[in-house]
This record gives sequence, C-alpha cells and structure tokens, in this order.
Amino acid sequence: MTEQIVTWLAEHLGGSAPELIIVAFISMLPILELRGGFIAAALLGVDLWIAIPVCILANLLPIPFILWLLTPIFNWFKAHSKVLGNMARKLEEKAYENADRVQKFEFWGLVLFVGIPLPGTGAWTGSLIASVLDMPKRKALPAILIGLLLATVIMCTVTYGIPALVSLIGA
Repeated sequence: MTEQIVTWLAEHLGGSAPELIIVAFISMLPILELRGGFIAAALLGVDLWIAIPVCILANLLPIPFILWLLTPIFNWFKAHSKVLGNMARKLEEKAYENADRVQKFEFWGLVLFVGIPLPGTGAWTGSLIASVLDMPKRKALPAILIGLLLATVIMCTVTYGIPALVSLIGA
C-alpha cells in the first residue's frame, strides 16, 4: 500500500515535490505514519540519516493537536452534528478496543503500543487512546516520543538494515 501511495504521489506531483516532502507527508498520515515514511524513504532512495529526523518530526507534528484538542472536538461533534458525532463515537470505540493493552501498564503500555510497528498501532492511535483515557499529557507525550524512537529503530532495521545486509551477503 505504501509503495502505491509513493508512486501515486511521485507521478501526480510531476516530480515537482522533493522526496523529503513525500516522506514527510506519508509520515503524517494516520495508519501509515512513521512506518510508511521509512518505507517511502527507502523506496525513494533517501539517505537513512536524513530520513530519520524527517519521519520522526513529521509523525510527531499532529500529536499535540490530538492530545490537547481531540476530546473537546469530539465533544463538540457529538453535541452539534449527528454524522460527525457518530464518527467521533466510532473512533472512541476503536480507541477503547485497544485501550486495555495501554491501560494496564499506562506509560510503558503506551510506549510499546506506539513503538511496535503493527497495523492499528502508532502515534496517532496511541494519542487517541491517551486522549480518550484522559491520560496526563506529561505522561502521554514522553511515552509517545519513546515509542516513536523504538519504532524508528525497528523500521530502520527493516527498511535499510536488512536490505543492506542481504546485498552484502549476495555480493
């Protein structure tokens, strides 16, 4: 899926957008996030040491907004719009489905939830869970940052380390 998005963005932007813009954009998207950003960076030939800060910073950009503004926005949606209220309720239900993994261990649960790059996990969902559970921001933000650093190590290994190792062995 990430490869298709990278290809589509590169084709439709007509080469006018530098690779780093594409990597940053993908890193900010829910679902793809940092994982998708590193895959895009590797596919586009972006140097690892440039990809790391771009993916981390782009993935972190929406997190404060989610942590501080999500609950008031959801409450407003539920009070003023049937369609948006239903959407907010569904997102809250999704957060509660994953909340038990985080709630049991709080800080370290959130670190692992964000840090283990599996489908449905990541900074966006971790922030949503922290917000819905009303986790203190002073705990949630560092946990999300540490989780992103863990995900960075894992994704760098998968997207850059393993292919480099395979090419060395094959050489």
